Amino acid sequence: LVMAGYNIFISGGTGSGKTTFLNALSQYIPREERIITIEDSAELRLVDKPNLVRLETRNQMFEGVKPITIRDLIRTALRMRPERIVVGECRGEEALDMLQAMNTGHDGSLSTGHANSTRDMLSRLETMVLQGNAGLPLMAIRQQIASALDVIIHLSRLRDKSRRTMEITEVLGCENGEIQLNPLFRFEEDGNSTLNHVNGSLVRTGNQLQNTHKLRLQGINGRI
Repeated sequence: LVMAGYNIFISGGTGSGKTTFLNALSQYIPREERIITIEDSAELRLVDKPNLVRLETRNQMFEGVKPITIRDLIRTALRMRPERIVVGECRGEEALDMLQAMNTGHDGSLSTGHANSTRDMLSRLETMVLQGNAGLPLMAIRQQIASALDVIIHLSRLRDKSRRTMEITEVLGCENGEIQLNPLFRFEEDGNSTLNHVNGSLVRTGNQLQNTHKLRLQGINGRI
């Protein structure tokens, strides 16, 4: 999915491994593509990417020095001819800029956000967009989210402190005012799980990936 240019959003709670997972996914971006990373503090470690530009926010440390926010950096990044934009974490009003970037030809962009479930991540994205754009109608925001995101991956830190991929879900679009989801994989515990140890694996839900257009453009015909 990363190689084919799907826009992927990683959700999860604190300490669930979102940044580590984002680092791992980023390694599948083709080496020749121009990548711009945007972060609060430099945590991403993209290896063997010769055309990489790293942007970092700046706080207002003393009077006269203007702060540089993630929102500023996303807008700046769009003028730098990126093929991929990787935003370390969406926390607030910059969510709208990130969604618009994904909607304006920057396929294959990646980002993360805090949430307790896939559906909760969609609600949080709506709230983040409204933080800086209170006049936007909710329907317009949902359509923006549905058209920008292709896949949401939800991570969790379980009771035995292990970090697991809990769900891989395709975002289908907006219908009757609701964002439609198509769960592809879910984590299921097996009979070997105990109170102190979680045992299980990602299991197919039986649903097929419906948006296969980007895969076909890359010549990838595998079943997802």
